[in-house]
Amino acid sequence: MTKERLYIYDTTLRDGQQTQGVQFSTPEKIRIAEMLDTLGVDYIEGGWPGANPTDSGFFDAAPQTRATMAAFGMTKRSGRSAENDDVLAAVMNAGTPAVCLVGKSHPFHVETALGITLAENLENLTSSFKHITANKREALFDAEHFFDGYKANPDYALQCALAAYESGCRWVVLCDTNGGTLPDEIAAITRAVIDAGVPGSHLGIHTHNDTENAVAGSLAAIEAGARQVQGTLNGLGERCGNANLTTLIPTLLLKPQLAARYETGVTKDALHGLVKISRQLDDILNRVPKNQAAYVGASAFAHKAGLHASAILKDPTTYEHIDPETVGNARIIPMSNQAGQSNLRKRLADAGLAVEKGDPALSRILQAIKQREEEGYSYDTAQASFELLARRELGQLPEFFEVKRYKVTVERRKNKYNEMVSLSEAVVVVKIGDDKKLSVSESMDSEGHDRGPVNALAKALAKDMGPYQRYIDDMRLVDFKVRITDGGPDSGTGAKTRVIIDSEDGSGARWSTVGVSPNIVDASFEALLDAINWKLVRDGAGV
Repeated sequence: MTKERLYIYDTTLRDGQQTQGVQFSTPEKIRIAEMLDTLGVDYIEGGWPGANPTDSGFFDAAPQTRATMAAFGMTKRSGRSAENDDVLAAVMNAGTPAVCLVGKSHPFHVETALGITLAENLENLTSSFKHITANKREALFDAEHFFDGYKANPDYALQCALAAYESGCRWVVLCDTNGGTLPDEIAAITRAVIDAGVPGSHLGIHTHNDTENAVAGSLAAIEAGARQVQGTLNGLGERCGNANLTTLIPTLLLKPQLAARYETGVTKDALHGLVKISRQLDDILNRVPKNQAAYVGASAFAHKAGLHASAILKDPTTYEHIDPETVGNARIIPMSNQAGQSNLRKRLADAGLAVEKGDPALSRILQAIKQREEEGYSYDTAQASFELLARRELGQLPEFFEVKRYKVTVERRKNKYNEMVSLSEAVVVVKIGDDKKLSVSESMDSEGHDRGPVNALAKALAKDMGPYQRYIDDMRLVDFKVRITDGGPDSGTGAKTRVIIDSEDGSGARWSTVGVSPNIVDASFEALLDAINWKLVRDGAGV
């Protein structure tokens, strides 16, 4: 059977930038565009030229992409021609091969928000898209509030869609702007638009996630006949976000009933990089990746229960809907006080540690895990620390270095501007072989802000590791979580503190380590030491 072409339109750089707390710089937008092009999306919407300096700067310096670059704007305003509308002119002057214009398709918004007549709105649509196509640009109509508009006045919503299509629009994009339309409604309304005269081959879908149905709604529109789907990486977008392309793309490629019918510009090889791209975006935004995100989350293929792990050992399809490696992810068998030997042996095998069934070491490792979790440790979320514990019990953990002592000070003082500021400083002495090395580091960043005592410790420890320096140069701390583990009424300030540190290196590898102590600095330093030791073991550093 001949597959139908399905086009993927990414709006991370425009709609994604409307996420609360997200503000891309021009270099960041360029980097994200390059990532998207590597993935294989068909369209990249770069932003709204003329709306702000960042978007204008992006179009001035936009990279050459295989994907079609689109500029976003709005249809001409009433009372002027398309040729003499300065806002529309700024969008056209971006020089992109495609132009997407937002326009109203709901009578309430036409008459209330714009304050014009329904006929004037139709004329604005018609004139704007004829102007775009006359200038040899691919035109897209972002039909704002389309589904709500259709439910309020189906005749007028269809008139808007047909006006854009008959004026030369390559794509009429139906927008669930408020995110409240359910998938069955989306499917029925999409079919109604096709029946009215806009072919599915010219129809797109743009959903928001206010009911957690953005992906389901997008798939419903595709099944109804739409052949362009819009979304953002990691589901960025205002309010609850947009349809998540890191979910939609693998679903389209990996689910047999969809893969047999549709083809996209994303290849199976490119799909292997999906997790890396997802985490790179979170890194740019300085956000912690969502562990339970479908396909790309760190917990997407985690199997904690002993029964599940035992079955996974026999056949991964017992509890996995796809092979995690197809999207660049990995299977995880977390360790906790619920663990059995099936979990343990699988996790050890994943770490390259082959231990035969019935080996007494398995019981020792399990006992050590359960004892330490009684003390407040959690190996469920700290896989790297678990691996180090297991290697220690098996006698397979090299001693790369020894920390002889460390000291951290936090000083509160006035700076040259007579402002009270903090300054953290750490001193660390390590012994590597017969050499002792003393390192001193402050936690001040380039802008003169204190990054805290843990940052100072990390910088001091990584300042001079002698023969191991090259293994840790690309390592950095990306998240830091603190929890009181025995905060009962009698614990007070002496309660034990659990610290989880997430680390990452230049390859995109990410690992978690744990430390526990009544002293938060000691707990942090323990987790930090585990992070470095795991990296050295993983990279095969010699003793």
